[in-house]
Amino acid sequence: MADHKSTLFQATDYLHPRYWLMWITIGFLRLATLFPYSVHLGIGRSLGRLIHRIAGKRENVVDTNLQLCFPEKTTEERNKIKNKAYDNLGISLLELAMCWWWKPERLKSLVEVRGLEHVEKCLANKQAVILLSGHFTSLELGGRLLALFLPFQAMYRTQKNSLFDSLLYTKRQGYLVDVISRKNTRRMIKGIRSLIPTWYAPDQNFARERNVFAPFFGVPTATITASSRLAESGKAAMLPYYPERKADGSGYILWIKPPLDNFPSGDDLTDATAINASIEEFVLQNPDQYMWVHQRFKTRPAGEPAIY
Repeated sequence: MADHKSTLFQATDYLHPRYWLMWITIGFLRLATLFPYSVHLGIGRSLGRLIHRIAGKRENVVDTNLQLCFPEKTTEERNKIKNKAYDNLGISLLELAMCWWWKPERLKSLVEVRGLEHVEKCLANKQAVILLSGHFTSLELGGRLLALFLPFQAMYRTQKNSLFDSLLYTKRQGYLVDVISRKNTRRMIKGIRSLIPTWYAPDQNFARERNVFAPFFGVPTATITASSRLAESGKAAMLPYYPERKADGSGYILWIKPPLDNFPSGDDLTDATAINASIEEFVLQNPDQYMWVHQRFKTRPAGEPAIY
């Protein structure tokens, strides 16, 4: 069901030495499935601290993002968020092993879903559903867990490493109704109109796409207007959805909120502001679980200097 250059995984396609390091990483992840969840968390935190040490220019991106979003906090407070964010980034890599190779029964023992009734109510009324989400560090496993309770389709962005891209794409195809390139809006809308719930995360810097500057933590942020077009074309309700990694290390909560009011409103800026406010609400609840390594504020209004 591929609709872009990602292809289903075939190990024999990736025997060249340039893939060996990735193969070692995959082997490590496969081995990690033998360990209990608590060990996954410990290894992940250690890996995150290693990533932090070699972050390079990404360190400046994270610092800049946190300073823009939390100017009221002290440097010490922001550094605490940053350190935990790197821990969670490392944990997210170990969660790939869980996502790809853990059995459903083992996964279900770690998750609770709150708000699934909002989706069920919409579908019972023949109302299409878009699950509005953001780039949180538990994004990948969150999708795998949600699929245990709700069949859905998701947008996909091709990864730079072709081996990782092929494996990730194939694994997602195994538990999702469909995996769709973010550029193939026609196919996505077709699924939405067929009442297939659709995961959608618009919180990245898509400079080449149509956008408006809507506030995100009070900062004018380039926000794509495609969200409004999808909801309008698919006649869909926009339900905020976010995965949360429990602070006590006992598992995950998948949050699904009631539909956004009056969405789409007919005004792109109003809609973009509502979307950013929804994502911001969940970031504030768990600021260390957001992917601060992204250059979210890269595109600036005309005349403004570069941030990064």
